[in-house]
Amino acid sequence: MDATESTGTAGSSNTSGNKTAGTRRWWQRAWFKWLLGSILLVVITLGIGVEYVLQHAGPIVRKRVVDTLSARFHTPVELDQLDISLFKGIEVEGTGLRLPFGSPAHTIPGPESDANAAPQSSTPRAFIKVDHFSFRTTFKGLLHEPTQIGRIQVDGMVLDLPPGSERGQLFRNSDGRNSSGGNSSGQLEPKSRVKLAFTAEEIDCRNVKLILETSNPNKDPMVFDIQSLTLTNVDQQAGMHYDAQLTNPKPRGDIHAAGHFGPWNVDAPRETPLDGDYQFRHADLNTIKGIGGMMSSDGHFAGVLEKLTVDGATDTPDFSLDISNHPLPLRTKFHAFVDATSGDTQLDPVDAWLRNTHILAKGMVAKVDHLGHDIALDVTVPSGRMEDLLELGMKSEPPVMRAPVTLRAKLHIPPGHVRVATKIELSGTLSARSITFGNPKVQDKIDGLSMRAQGRPEESRDAGSDRKAEVNSQLATTFNLAHSQALFSSVHYQVPGADIQLVGAYLMDHDRYDFRGHVKTDAKPSQMVTGWKSLLLKPVDHFLAKDGAGMELPIEISGEKKDMHFGLAHHGRADASAADIAGEMKQQPAPAASSYPPARPAR
Repeated sequence: MDATESTGTAGSSNTSGNKTAGTRRWWQRAWFKWLLGSILLVVITLGIGVEYVLQHAGPIVRKRVVDTLSARFHTPVELDQLDISLFKGIEVEGTGLRLPFGSPAHTIPGPESDANAAPQSSTPRAFIKVDHFSFRTTFKGLLHEPTQIGRIQVDGMVLDLPPGSERGQLFRNSDGRNSSGGNSSGQLEPKSRVKLAFTAEEIDCRNVKLILETSNPNKDPMVFDIQSLTLTNVDQQAGMHYDAQLTNPKPRGDIHAAGHFGPWNVDAPRETPLDGDYQFRHADLNTIKGIGGMMSSDGHFAGVLEKLTVDGATDTPDFSLDISNHPLPLRTKFHAFVDATSGDTQLDPVDAWLRNTHILAKGMVAKVDHLGHDIALDVTVPSGRMEDLLELGMKSEPPVMRAPVTLRAKLHIPPGHVRVATKIELSGTLSARSITFGNPKVQDKIDGLSMRAQGRPEESRDAGSDRKAEVNSQLATTFNLAHSQALFSSVHYQVPGADIQLVGAYLMDHDRYDFRGHVKTDAKPSQMVTGWKSLLLKPVDHFLAKDGAGMELPIEISGEKKDMHFGLAHHGRADASAADIAGEMKQQPAPAASSYPPARPAR
């Protein structure tokens, strides 16, 4: 090979090498290797950062949750589990949060306990328990104190408040100081004040149960089940705003309440301030045995958890008792004091309108375990209508009487799972004036009696058959209603020309009544009739006159439902007591209207 060939071969070889170097792929170039290395470095750094956060954020969040609750409630805090997720900022979920009455390490010995004896329990009872809570924050927010939280969600919370004396004992050490670092007044000592590590704009709670323990060992605690509770403007000094939804068990209905709660009273939680407005809707009175109707109520309350003053109003357009099933409109305004330590409510007063009847009442509604409520009220009807009261409590239609009425009575509804009409007790006095009767036949009999008693027999036939009211009558009575029967120990009934004194009974379940007594008339017997009958009766005028009256006779007024029978009483029946009359009515079956009662018709 000559020199020329050697040179050419070498040149060809160099050209091929340069071409290979010039066509190198992009991922083989140096800049990509530098970029890839940088990305790997960032990922490694982020991984280290995430690992650091995961290792340190949990303890930071746990400490801030515990410190905040300890500072606010002056009690140790127990937390079973806390989980943190970093997919969307910092998401925190916790379970098993408890705030016990006192420190687990501190037990209070009894008055006869041995100082060397083992502690009775290392797990005190919790007064706040939370099943699950969650919230979200940011990396930046976590680095600042206090940590700002927009919304905390809570599911399953129990707030169990014991009587004040028990709470104070559990929180005080043997030297009288608060076990959480506070003094006996419930305020933190200055040296142990803890700055809140968390602040929240809103706390959204579901399935909340509030339990107010009673100091009376014979009574169960008051329990309120709250479906939803939203707390906003959460502030340690000024308290917070709340909005709650709950279902009232009896009468069953929906309650919405909103107002202010707090600030929290550390040493006496039951004395924490509470106020607000409520709306009670679709309250079904049929869930209470013996009464019916759909009630709504609005009102305002203020005070502390264990004792509230309530001002409100109710509206029940179709209130009824099952004994009559005559719906009447009922409206009330009330002022009440609710004592949550016993579950009792003092009503002072209740201002009610039953259609056209004005009713005033005051008294107590006491809670009785497992049986309901014991209601004892003083009732006054300063201005009412007899037909309203009769229509509410009697099956007869139309009402037996119509008249303006006044009433003073004591109302007692004992506890028990029976109809209200069966257990209601009412005793007092009632007076009515300008009475007219709903049944035209009855009114005609009263009109005819009045005309004869006045000595106007010639007018009695027309007055007793025209189906119109010629006379008004007056009534005053003393009564006692209990066990579905009303006993009338005194009935003073007056019509022009006649004065009637009666005793009697009314059986509510059977709508039957029986009254017996005496009637005194202004006219003598001979003056009550005309023609030859008048002449025949003149010799007996002297024998029937008594105590200045023209005549006195034993009478009986009895009936069933719409039928009333008025006549002379049989010998001895007019002098029976109200209790004896009721006993006789119960022993005998209800007779047919045509044959009841065995009374001689008046002539």
